[in-house]
Amino acid sequence: MVNLKLVEAFARYGATPSNRLHSLSAMAPDGAMVLGCCSTRFQHPSPGVLRYEDTLPEDPELAAESAALGEHLTRARGDNLPVRMIVIVEKTLPEGKTTREVHIRADLIGKVIQFDGHHYVVDFVRSGSPQEAMRNLNSRRPHT
Repeated sequence: MVNLKLVEAFARYGATPSNRLHSLSAMAPDGAMVLGCCSTRFQHPSPGVLRYEDTLPEDPELAAESAALGEHLTRARGDNLPVRMIVIVEKTLPEGKTTREVHIRADLIGKVIQFDGHHYVVDFVRSGSPQEAMRNLNSRRPHT
């Protein structure tokens, strides 16, 4: 696992974030949504599924990033687009300084299964091929 800068992580999927330090999502040239995921928000609802569940940020300083994330989630859900994962691990060092580690999980592909304009859920599965992973995700019943 290689520690990357956020902009480098997006670039690994061919995506360009609008804010090199704080972007939460971007669209890749192949049509996939690239999502920045906080490491503490993952669950395992069933074997072989890694679920990411979160809400759009309400911090006024992240208003542009939150709006872009909402647009990307709407597009990914409506157009049944694949979601690619960037994992962001926040760490507090012994001296109290906060740092973060960023890496990608290119072996997983996701699908937006719920988005109500604020709260969202994305299920990820291991991909043999992008088409196979999307078939697996599409065969799952949507979370309501």
